[in-house]
Amino acid sequence: MSVRAEAPTSTLQPLNSSPSPTRYSEVSVVLTRVLVLNLIVAIAKITFGYASGAISILSDGFHSLTDSASNIVGLVGIRAAGQPPDEDHPYGHRKYETVAAAALTVFLMLLFIEILRNAFNHLSGRTAPTTITMASFVVMLATIGVNLFVVSYETRAATRLGSEVLLADAIQTRGDVWSSLTVIVALIGVRLGWPILDPIAALVVAGFIGWAGYQIATATTPILSDRIVIAESDLERVVLSVPGVLGCHQIRTRGSSDHVFLDLHVWLPPDMHLRDAHALSHVVKDLLMARYPQIADAIIHIEPPPQG
Repeated sequence: MSVRAEAPTSTLQPLNSSPSPTRYSEVSVVLTRVLVLNLIVAIAKITFGYASGAISILSDGFHSLTDSASNIVGLVGIRAAGQPPDEDHPYGHRKYETVAAAALTVFLMLLFIEILRNAFNHLSGRTAPTTITMASFVVMLATIGVNLFVVSYETRAATRLGSEVLLADAIQTRGDVWSSLTVIVALIGVRLGWPILDPIAALVVAGFIGWAGYQIATATTPILSDRIVIAESDLERVVLSVPGVLGCHQIRTRGSSDHVFLDLHVWLPPDMHLRDAHALSHVVKDLLMARYPQIADAIIHIEPPPQG
């Protein structure tokens, strides 16, 4: 006998409640606005980077472009999370977000290689000297101002809507501010007669991009490969704390950290009435969901303990 239980899709949601379509719409609106701002920032840096020959500005523009890509991944994830399970997707559509994020890793690695190539050309003297004007500082300072606004806007929205996606994006944008400050320091160095700081700053930005790609890869691979999410021993401890339960086995979890699918077998007395066994299985289910609200779906199979 199996019992299926559904839980909230987000740890920030109250237990046994589902995020409303309005919440998903509001998060999407915030992400769309931030996407537009990030595109403006990226285009401004990339355009000015090519025009001035400053590889550090160009690299930071590519870095900002990854923010736009991340926003798109977030929009895909929010749209997928808002779609209920259907006949073709009984487990829902949440993995579309993970697939989109994994694809972003390829994009980041291509940018990483391109920045390294440009930085090497500058270090080896294969490109023309960089011309740094006051306009360079104006562009960088203006884009930092936009990023600070995005951080504040997304953080407030994340708190109001209880959105992990917005909070994570705000944290990432905060890191971009430090990247841009590194570029400004390099530009000052170039103006003072140390042109080598321009490609060195580009290498620092490449490090930011490479690290972001590594983090995304390590986060998405376990989800796509159905790696265990919650330790079996922890779940077993919760199940065995229920009076009347004789044991459990074949505990399996998969999914993302905030959207987990669980199934397990619970041993109950063989002479227990079916109605009582069913009721006890719900006690187990409710306790698991209370302890781990990130469980989106749980299937409990009831069986007698093994003979001997």
